[in-house]
Amino acid sequence: MRLPNMLRKEHRHPHRVELRLGNIQQFFNSMDPSPFYVKDLDKDAEEYILSWAEEYHVKEPVRLVLHLDDGVGDGQLDAMVADAVHNHFGNLARLSRLEFHRLMRAGSRSLVIGLTVLAACLFASELVARNTGPVYDVLRESLLIGGWVAMWQPMQIYLYGWWPLRRRRRVYEKLSRMPVEIKAGTPHQDGSHAAASRG
Repeated sequence: MRLPNMLRKEHRHPHRVELRLGNIQQFFNSMDPSPFYVKDLDKDAEEYILSWAEEYHVKEPVRLVLHLDDGVGDGQLDAMVADAVHNHFGNLARLSRLEFHRLMRAGSRSLVIGLTVLAACLFASELVARNTGPVYDVLRESLLIGGWVAMWQPMQIYLYGWWPLRRRRRVYEKLSRMPVEIKAGTPHQDGSHAAASRG
């Protein structure tokens, strides 16, 4: 389900991510049968909140403000929505943590395999180097290249693969603690609405 009229964030501290909704049900995944306070957020809402939150430094706090066209309920609704938001991003943080640990385990296994293959190729290339001729030269270079190619996977994981997961987990953890506020209608005094696109 596509959310209507997502509002631009305001550039003041704490940073605000704002959504305008017809009713609070649009904020949640309609297919999720879980109780209200543990429901998954609507995918569009999750991606919108996350995309704006990632534009700020991970240590900078953010506040989520929901503007409802059908008015604001009692304080109990505010607390239930806040619990649902915190549970949702807390679960994503937990899953991201597990994914990070799986990546590190895969990196360890691939490192052992890569070093073993590299050592075997270096040893074989030294044996081939005892012979002369273009065929032996090509074979020796091929063994060297093959050995270093075997190290590509662990190098990719340890140099580049881990830090996006770590940063995403930290963003999830921040969102699992962010204040959530529900307001009636739109904050624009002239009744205009901010465009859903960021352009």
